[in-house]
Amino acid sequence: MSEKIVSIDELREERKRLRAEGKRLVFTNGCFDILHVGHVRYLQSAREQGDALVVAINSDRSVRELKGVGRPIMNDQERAEMLLALRAVDYVTVFDGLSPRSLIAEVLPDVLVKGGDYQLDEIHGREEVEAAGGRVLSLPFVEGASTSSIIEKMLKTVTSDE
Repeated sequence: MSEKIVSIDELREERKRLRAEGKRLVFTNGCFDILHVGHVRYLQSAREQGDALVVAINSDRSVRELKGVGRPIMNDQERAEMLLALRAVDYVTVFDGLSPRSLIAEVLPDVLVKGGDYQLDEIHGREEVEAAGGRVLSLPFVEGASTSSIIEKMLKTVTSDE
């Protein structure tokens, strides 16, 4: 499966190939620390927006910076492998920054999507994608389905059993 974990250069080449074939590349990003039903539904919906879906995941270092001590639960290679096991996901790339804006500006996908917990004006890379003629969408958020809420629930269960 590692051939589907792509570098920025490989992603640019794939983008070029898809464009030559008249196909649309969909891009999304996030930590995807513990895969849950919200992620699955979101990624299926994202994939329906085009012909190939690339998921850019935060590196372990950037997840720690965004989410705090104790995160990520799973390292970036494990998270990439889990995502690639989903039919909806065609490619995964790992980025080290807090924002994927520069990656998005280099790839310029046809469609940029984020979950419904983001307003359009909060989506990093929106300006670049729209300026290149692409679409930016905020897809429905699955209430109650989040990695943080799963971790919280697990911690409550452990402490109530002690």
